[in-house]
Amino acid sequence: MSVKYAHTNIVARNYLSLAQFYIDVFACEPLYPERDLKGDWIERATNIENVHIRGIHLRLPGYEDGPTLEIFQYNGGTNAAGLPAVNQPGYAHIAFLVDDVDTYLQKLLQWGGSKVGETVQQEIANVGALTLVYARDPEGNIVEIQNWNKEK
Repeated sequence: MSVKYAHTNIVARNYLSLAQFYIDVFACEPLYPERDLKGDWIERATNIENVHIRGIHLRLPGYEDGPTLEIFQYNGGTNAAGLPAVNQPGYAHIAFLVDDVDTYLQKLLQWGGSKVGETVQQEIANVGALTLVYARDPEGNIVEIQNWNKEK
């Protein structure tokens, strides 16, 4: 038996513009074909009547055949129970390890993102010096931009 991490999903209000943000800011690469999912099978899988999902997978930077960022947009159908569902926006955050936190923060801001907090630096004992900032993509999802200066 084996396990392999596959993807993280973001439910977007507009999957095309959100995907373009991650392509432009963090150099994610689109993996085609785009998805256009509808019909009985996806209704049964999501437990949402008349669901129609459109989206795309983005290859995360630093991987040739690794995990992807799956950005989906749901049209039609709702979760009447009000419980957490597969078509509700959001997640805690996604983190990108970069060589220069400030450069990527400025790029994020230029492409319609916003800051959550301040850029901070903290020495983590036996690990190294961490620089990080929390920000938001254009749809409000939290992105952590981080850099580690590892102890030798």
